[in-house]
Amino acid sequence: MNFHLNGVFAPVPDEIDAYDLEVVGTLPPELDGRYIRNGPNPKLGGVVPAGKGGHWFAGAGMLHGVRLSAGRAEWYRNRWIDTSVSDGEPVTGADGRDLRRTVANTHLIEHGGSLLALCEAGLPYEISDDLETKGAYDFGGRLRTAMTAHPKTDPVSGELYFYGMSMTRPYLTFHVADARGDLISSLPVDVPAPTMMHDFAITEHYVIWMDLPVVFDRDLLGRSLPFGWNEQYGARLGLMPRTGGPVQWIEIDPCYVFHVGNAREDERGRVLLDAVRYSGAEFGKFWSPDSRPAASHLHRWTIDPVRGTATERQLDDRNVEFPSLNDHHVGRANRYLYAVAADGNGGLIKYDVRSDTADIELLPTEHHVGEAVFVPSRAGLAEDAGWLINIVTPRDGSASSLVVSDATDLAGGPIATVRLPRRVPAGFHGSWIPEVSR
Repeated sequence: MNFHLNGVFAPVPDEIDAYDLEVVGTLPPELDGRYIRNGPNPKLGGVVPAGKGGHWFAGAGMLHGVRLSAGRAEWYRNRWIDTSVSDGEPVTGADGRDLRRTVANTHLIEHGGSLLALCEAGLPYEISDDLETKGAYDFGGRLRTAMTAHPKTDPVSGELYFYGMSMTRPYLTFHVADARGDLISSLPVDVPAPTMMHDFAITEHYVIWMDLPVVFDRDLLGRSLPFGWNEQYGARLGLMPRTGGPVQWIEIDPCYVFHVGNAREDERGRVLLDAVRYSGAEFGKFWSPDSRPAASHLHRWTIDPVRGTATERQLDDRNVEFPSLNDHHVGRANRYLYAVAADGNGGLIKYDVRSDTADIELLPTEHHVGEAVFVPSRAGLAEDAGWLINIVTPRDGSASSLVVSDATDLAGGPIATVRLPRRVPAGFHGSWIPEVSR
């Protein structure tokens, strides 16, 4: 059974628009912008035709957007990302692939005035304000690798840090774009094989690489996503100066990480990396063709660059995914992380990573809960002053809702719920695009 073609994951068949959406509760008037979420939505003629199997990660990208302004939900619309390429010269990577051939289905960010739909297998695609596809985006011809779906924006400089993977050398290339969106640096990073590096981290002075044992497997080409668990490859974390230079590699116990919460440096010069960890056995459950439920937990690695050591500690025994935070604290000291609780009815968890405590917002009936995006309050000075926005879908298949919660009082439950005109398939990542930034 292909889970991603059924239930809350099942693709929707068309693009629609709806206006003046019903709001239950009160939307904060300060929320003036668009919430846009990306995710796979297979279609006939797409990368994975609906009803013919394939992998969840390979479905054609679809954006779902909601415009909020003055306490109203002005519109909802959904659009496939059009990555069909009919003209122009191919953008060829080191492995010979046309990097425009991708599904752009994983994330959406704004940088340098451009909205970019991301998928780590190829180039970004630029998107218009009303979610129409403009075309492949190669930073003015300077990007000649794929681009990760999880770039990091430095909250001080505004620079965008990201990387690209390839099936041939160089397997990993590190990139930096300035705040205006100009690509200013591209450096190869030496790793022994192409691994499925889905995320990474930055701190004030370092880039943290996660070279983990999910490795390219040529035998899987044409049958599934061509990566598999390889215990013999080992696992290690790499500390690299943000300006480039030698990487200090430190071995850790084999595991896999899809998503990083944050990384930061402490007063002793150590690097603290908080991320959601899968054991090899649990990764195998998720990665199997029938994708059984798998346990993943928030962990911390404390990396000592002087001693060349890394210690690991599980921070919580709850099953979680999709960690997020106030983006003003990316790579810097943070107190709070937010995550989706995968156990029980579903809900959100707010972690205080300084005191090892947590608050939880659970839903009264069984729902699928999507990643929460933090939107800071313009007036608030506290790290958690703001709101969490996410999409929630009843598992009975009825219409989804956009849910807004007060991040200072998560246990108090949602403060506003926007009724959407349809079910939004369970997907991946999204962003809040404030109107002032456009």
